[in-house]
Amino acid sequence: MTPQPAVLPARHILVVDDDTQLREQIAGYLAEYGYQVHDAGDAKAMDRVLASAPIDLVVLDLMLPGEDGLSICRRLTADGGPAIIMVSAMGEEIDRVLGLELGADDYLAKPCSPRELLARVRAVFRRLEEARGGAPRRGKGYQFQGFVVDVLRRQLRAPNGTTILLTSGEFSLLSAFLDHPQRILSRDQLLDIARGEDTDVFDRAVDVQISRLRRKLHACSDGEIIKTVRGAGYMFDVPVTRA
Repeated sequence: MTPQPAVLPARHILVVDDDTQLREQIAGYLAEYGYQVHDAGDAKAMDRVLASAPIDLVVLDLMLPGEDGLSICRRLTADGGPAIIMVSAMGEEIDRVLGLELGADDYLAKPCSPRELLARVRAVFRRLEEARGGAPRRGKGYQFQGFVVDVLRRQLRAPNGTTILLTSGEFSLLSAFLDHPQRILSRDQLLDIARGEDTDVFDRAVDVQISRLRRKLHACSDGEIIKTVRGAGYMFDVPVTRA
């Protein structure tokens, strides 16, 4: 008799947001994709859920009544708690940077689509599995011209130590460049490589995302890091080392 593959238990996700309608919408959407989803409207309700369920990941809003998201993030990461995806309103960049520096695994700006959140959730769980199973596919990090890239947390730090906020698609394209430094990559090659990493990279948006990524790098460095090779594609034109 052919042995049946083991059925992995569903991941448990906790959605913490004081907007009841939004919270229920997110919880319902994630549940449709096989996750066990719990929800809470504030820190006290969150603590009750954490005490009763094996939560793997918290989708955490910054603006909460009572204890705010940054304070919650600080104590959860200090206690070695679940992974965290922080969610914040547009314009709160300093809070998002602080959240990442406190140990959040990713961030999303409101309003965000459930589909984008699902992609981020899957990416965080994928990185957790890579970390538990040994070295991730591309090593734990990269360095180039003073920049430091943390693959597990999907974070980019500038030479001055500040965190540079990247979208999921921008980080996936950066990862593709870092895996193939000082080589010309066509647009189609970049799409194929990045799509293997993240579903948020779409054909119609790749040029825009590369342009944004180039500007963010150039703002913290001298010289051109990503070069356009006319008629051929793009090249990450600096040496890269694995950290």
